[in-house]
Amino acid sequence: MGKQVYVEIPVRAPLERLWELTQDPSSHPRWDLRFTAIIPAPGTVPQQFRYEFKLPVHTIHGTGTSLGTRTGDQGQATSVLKFTTRDVLSPIGPGAGYWRYIPGPDGIRFITGYDYSPGWGRLGRWLDGPLIRPALGWATAWSFDRLRLWAEDGILPERARRAWLVDAGLRAAAAAGALYLLFRYPRAGTAFAAVAAVACAGMLPAGSSVPRAAHCRRQPPDRHSSRPPASLAALPEPA
Repeated sequence: MGKQVYVEIPVRAPLERLWELTQDPSSHPRWDLRFTAIIPAPGTVPQQFRYEFKLPVHTIHGTGTSLGTRTGDQGQATSVLKFTTRDVLSPIGPGAGYWRYIPGPDGIRFITGYDYSPGWGRLGRWLDGPLIRPALGWATAWSFDRLRLWAEDGILPERARRAWLVDAGLRAAAAAGALYLLFRYPRAGTAFAAVAAVACAGMLPAGSSVPRAAHCRRQPPDRHSSRPPASLAALPEPA
């Protein structure tokens, strides 16, 4: 295990709406970049499920167990999860995590924390801290902001993804064009313009329909936020 991945975002939407989008197995993979499909086993409590993550040449498979708990329409809610995989190509092995839904005057504090054992043997343990765990943290935060756009403004996850791809493509094109001019015409004025163009490409704010990982908190503000719910310890291991 390593340092817990922690992500938090405020969502200005009713708790019922957020609960639906996060607990429905057909909705969850639409906004969460970490899953391609979630297939629940019918009639199981706690909920047993299979998950998939499609890569260009391989689909990673795993299993999980989850349990959601509501304390009332206006009260807090939690969801706990344990997951595992035997797929040797998976960068993450067995792990566990939680979601917290904390209502407040400005909406819901939606929080996740999770940890796992690295996959890929010794190579995975070496890459986990500097590469895999930060990438998973970014993917989780980006997904949380895509969820926020869906819950708050009705922006479908597919539309948000397209907006992000267009935004990223335009920024990359601007940076590439500036670097081309810099190497093609290596003069002081051109260099200044190129540096300014690259800086603007990175610093200009994204449109309101573009999900951004930067909209999320990545460090817990207090110990309670990052402490797993007690129900996680009692959750059965996935089949």
